[in-house]
Amino acid sequence: MTSLPRNPGPVKLGLVIDLDICVGCHACAVNCKEWNASGHSAPLTDSDPYGADPSGVWFNRIHTFEVVQDDGNSRTVHFPKSCLHCEEAPCVTVCPTGASYKRAEDGIVLVNAEACIGCKLCSWACPYGAREYDADAGVMKKCTLCVDKIYNENLEPRSRVPACVSTCPAGARHFGDLGDADSEVSRLVAERGGYELMPEQGCKPVNRYLPPRPKQAPEPPPAGEAPAAEVAPAGLLARWVDRMLSH
Repeated sequence: MTSLPRNPGPVKLGLVIDLDICVGCHACAVNCKEWNASGHSAPLTDSDPYGADPSGVWFNRIHTFEVVQDDGNSRTVHFPKSCLHCEEAPCVTVCPTGASYKRAEDGIVLVNAEACIGCKLCSWACPYGAREYDADAGVMKKCTLCVDKIYNENLEPRSRVPACVSTCPAGARHFGDLGDADSEVSRLVAERGGYELMPEQGCKPVNRYLPPRPKQAPEPPPAGEAPAAEVAPAGLLARWVDRMLSH
């Protein structure tokens, strides 16, 4: 079986995802697919993508939930999920060939396709369902944190982030060193109470999630003014058109 690094370095590269502002647009998943289709783990298989039973390899998937709160109110939460690059990665220690491994220098978990025999033990061991089996290649694949992008010196420094981070239109995804308490991502986690997914599994995932903020009750309208809900939609549209034409 494969061993985890005996002397891991202090750097722990990972993602911080803000569930408060993720809009579930899937831009991160699409750009991840586009970049990695020619990246470290390329190609990424797609079977019948426009048919009745599409399947394929996606490193980043977005799940959407309707959460009902204690007061009866509900809200929609979009939950992106990919490999969490765990410190105690069971997908690594269960691998019989050493194909699945964790890098000591930055904590990224990768798969060596040349050594992978497609036994799927790593996917069974991963409690997060983050492994993707490529049936065409007969090997397991997964998020690489765009390792071929974040270290690419031909790119401008601001572009050396995972594809999912650079493409998020809402700014819900952040990338950095979570092993550095003074890094931007670590400060963000501390300020917002960021948490790890399923800590009871003992995997110590590096990635963190920022919880949705509590909803604020709408302020009551001034005395004598009708609530916004009572204003006819046509009236609102007319006001907007009037403002636009008056410029």
